[in-house]
Amino acid sequence: MTNADSNRRLPRAAHQRGVVLMVALIFLLLLTILGVGASGRSLLQERMAGALRSASLADAAAQTTLRGVEWKLWSGAAQSTATPLLCGAGALDGSCYRYDPDNAALYGPDGVVPRFRKSTEWVTTGAATYKGADNNTDFAAPKDGLANNPVYIVEDLGVESLPGTSGGQHESGATGAGSSTAGASRHVYRITARATGADVNTVRVMESTFAAKSN
Repeated sequence: MTNADSNRRLPRAAHQRGVVLMVALIFLLLLTILGVGASGRSLLQERMAGALRSASLADAAAQTTLRGVEWKLWSGAAQSTATPLLCGAGALDGSCYRYDPDNAALYGPDGVVPRFRKSTEWVTTGAATYKGADNNTDFAAPKDGLANNPVYIVEDLGVESLPGTSGGQHESGATGAGSSTAGASRHVYRITARATGADVNTVRVMESTFAAKSN
């Protein structure tokens, strides 16, 4: 009797072991799906963090370039008597252009200046490379992390008139206590800077206007 009962129970035990295996496989599949999902989210967050860092680097590099070129204009103006200031003297390494809308090569639809200012791609044609105040800094070195060194152009937009002068651009306020503007010749410049982040797909274009005067 005992042997017969044992023989009848064997198929049921084998069936139960099969169910446990199936449940274990389902749980393993669920854990795999959760693991893959968590890994995907981690990769996405890592990429987002990298993109944010690259954008921050590009912003900082473009801002640094603008301020650096403004310093070049200011310091160069203090030493130059050339007219037009700096551009005519070539003190900005050929990157300074006198504004002339009739010059198709510079200001036409495919001109050097509009392309540099508006292109969504990395453009260096007609621009100068910014390498810091000492002109010897490599921003593309590993320690700075940029894909390329920043580049810039400067446009001489013309002479700024003195206060009280009718027509054209003119200064609207005083230059400071005890200062004198008599006889000063100011030129208004537009500076356009381009910079990349940690990769070439992150590009920032920034502009500023700056007035410099000759002695």
